[in-house]
Amino acid sequence: MYAVESQGLTKSYFTTQKQPGFGGAVKALLKPDKKEVQAVKGIDLKIEPGEVIGFLGPNGAGKTTTLKMLSGILHPTGGWCKVLGYTPTERKPELLRQLSLVMGNKQQLWWDLPAWDSFVVFRELYEVPEAEFKKRVEYLIEALDLKDKVHTQVRRLSLGERMKCELVAALLYRPQIVFLDEPTLGLDVISQQRIREFLREAHAQDNCTILLTSHYMQDVQELCKRTIVIDKGTVVYDGTLEALSRKFSDSRTIVLTFSREVERADAEGFGEIEAFEGTSVRIQVEKDRTPQVMAGLLQKLPVHDVSVEEVSVEEVIRRLFAENAK
Repeated sequence: MYAVESQGLTKSYFTTQKQPGFGGAVKALLKPDKKEVQAVKGIDLKIEPGEVIGFLGPNGAGKTTTLKMLSGILHPTGGWCKVLGYTPTERKPELLRQLSLVMGNKQQLWWDLPAWDSFVVFRELYEVPEAEFKKRVEYLIEALDLKDKVHTQVRRLSLGERMKCELVAALLYRPQIVFLDEPTLGLDVISQQRIREFLREAHAQDNCTILLTSHYMQDVQELCKRTIVIDKGTVVYDGTLEALSRKFSDSRTIVLTFSREVERADAEGFGEIEAFEGTSVRIQVEKDRTPQVMAGLLQKLPVHDVSVEEVSVEEVIRRLFAENAK
């Protein structure tokens, strides 16, 4: 049995088109001009238990809508989905006790109460035995360095501290399915790294299935072996990041450091110059021409050091979206 499975999963909304001015407002009220918007267009998913999946796509691609359907918050317009063998929209307790959703721009903790009070409420809601709760919450608080924060009102915590507390609440009852929607949104680099380390540790300990959306490619690169990319509500790629890079990266970047300053004109003609500083240069070249270009550069210029870099994952994703838009 798949941990998450869907076929033809679709979600449509109807929006009202309003013309400007008073006349437009009256017309929208008496005879609204409704337009159907397809947020998700027939997504098929098959996710094995224990997988950590990067769920990528530009703004408006349908990522959050898909997660909401998989977690039972939204009803699909078409198709179907199963999570641990259950239909999410039926909201059966057997599924809810094994499923968790964390959204970076939403919160489940009570704003005016300490996070600890919310943890106690979740213990009761999910029927976590007292001894197990104590052991679990101590581990989570220690792992996220929250010992001196959990008794402070949530509204007085920093964004990073609140997100860490959200993760404690989400993982308190050992869910088997965890949907993470932008968990590092707006956090500083140090907080992002700490949350990534924690998620890696939590997955190793619980072997839970994680579906992660993020605009920070570092999150996906460090946590996910498999990536699903959607655009305009449809899946445009499903595979590893490495395979994605090989498929859509047709160039390399040659980085040269010189033993003395050279003129920019000396480095021109070999490829596209990305950056030039006199004693160093970055040149993008076609993958198949890399050996030939390097030989020419080494022969012509006073090269002290040289390296070849793959195109970044961010650039590969951008090219994939550009190709899909054609």
